[in-house]
Amino acid sequence: MEYSESLKKNRDFQVVYRQGTSYANRYLVMYVKENHLEKNRIGISVSKKVGNSVVRHRLTRLIRESYRLNEQKFRSGLDIVVVARVNAKGRSCQEIEKALLHLGRLQKILNKKKEKSSDSYDCLCRSENGIGGKDESHTD
Repeated sequence: MEYSESLKKNRDFQVVYRQGTSYANRYLVMYVKENHLEKNRIGISVSKKVGNSVVRHRLTRLIRESYRLNEQKFRSGLDIVVVARVNAKGRSCQEIEKALLHLGRLQKILNKKKEKSSDSYDCLCRSENGIGGKDESHTD
């Protein structure tokens, strides 16, 4: 399977919104449409309702990283649009990854073979688990 590309054009997003199937959970909404290519194209949308640009970009990075780490689990030949909901604000990498895979199962776009659960969130979420990030021993 080739690696995924990004959906960039508004018209591509609109086609997926109008012609694709959608499922939602507490944090994300996923729209999926066949694209008849050998690779997936993924688009991520985070509304201004979710928060300021820092919050929106963080959510975008979390969704993109969650997809990247689990990309081999998704069937190829799909256009996927993931929309972050307001409840996703402030969620951890693990929660976003779990929500993304849940929607993949609902859409029936995950590959059939069973794979052991991964600790894929480790590399992105280290600072959330107390490894890296701010030096907590420093006091002002």
